[in-house]
Amino acid sequence: MRNWLVLGVLALVLGGCAVPMVPADTGRLERPVSDQPAATDARRKAKVHVELGQAYFQVGKYGVALDEAKAAVQYDSGYAPAYQLMGLVHMFLQENQIAASNFEYAMRLAPGDPEIMNSYGWFLCSSGKESAGLELLGRAARNPYYQTPTRAYANAGLCQLRLRNDAAAEAQFLRAVEADGGNIQASFHLADITYRRGAYEAAKRYLAVLHQGGEPTAESLWLAIRIERRLGNRTAETSYVQQLRRRFPESPEYQAFLQGQYQ
Repeated sequence: MRNWLVLGVLALVLGGCAVPMVPADTGRLERPVSDQPAATDARRKAKVHVELGQAYFQVGKYGVALDEAKAAVQYDSGYAPAYQLMGLVHMFLQENQIAASNFEYAMRLAPGDPEIMNSYGWFLCSSGKESAGLELLGRAARNPYYQTPTRAYANAGLCQLRLRNDAAAEAQFLRAVEADGGNIQASFHLADITYRRGAYEAAKRYLAVLHQGGEPTAESLWLAIRIERRLGNRTAETSYVQQLRRRFPESPEYQAFLQGQYQ
């Protein structure tokens, strides 16, 4: 549940290669390129390399993921998801200028692709360009071809939190859970926002959804402890403390508990 990082702007891709210019068309709504059937053998091979790269990216093997994205471009230099993957890798490596140019080029190749809009939108949000990021995330979420709008809504909620706008963030997280009740990130932040607002019973309900849908984290257990403490439920509080001690004894959250830092 820890947040991501990210942005920059310029026109260099990997290995010192210049990114060719492609006219932008930001008004179209498209089906994600990754969902479209491969029309050529080159496109099919590029798609396979990107899918493999995404799998490596998800387990933190960023160098291998980048190699797969490069291989995809060698087969099909116009395959937008390859540049999206490059952007994500460079974003996590905090190479923001290169990440930006890759996201921008992916957007030029597929300006209506909601998956690319979601990635680039969060990149912009997390690097101080919240207004532009929110605009892209909103477009992604509204695209009828996007099968996972919950991701864009959740990212928009995180973006609003960066702007310290709890009310707008809460509205976005609510849309995220309406689109997918199993979005544990959105459930956590709804619990956190309502806890800070003093709505402890509501916070407890959101957290219960999170814990029913997956394994608790140090953050969620610490929030549960503070909620139950506010509600005066000492038995439940003690149970969560025991879980936090057993599962995450070295975590900052457990250290905060030991020091009595409940606020």
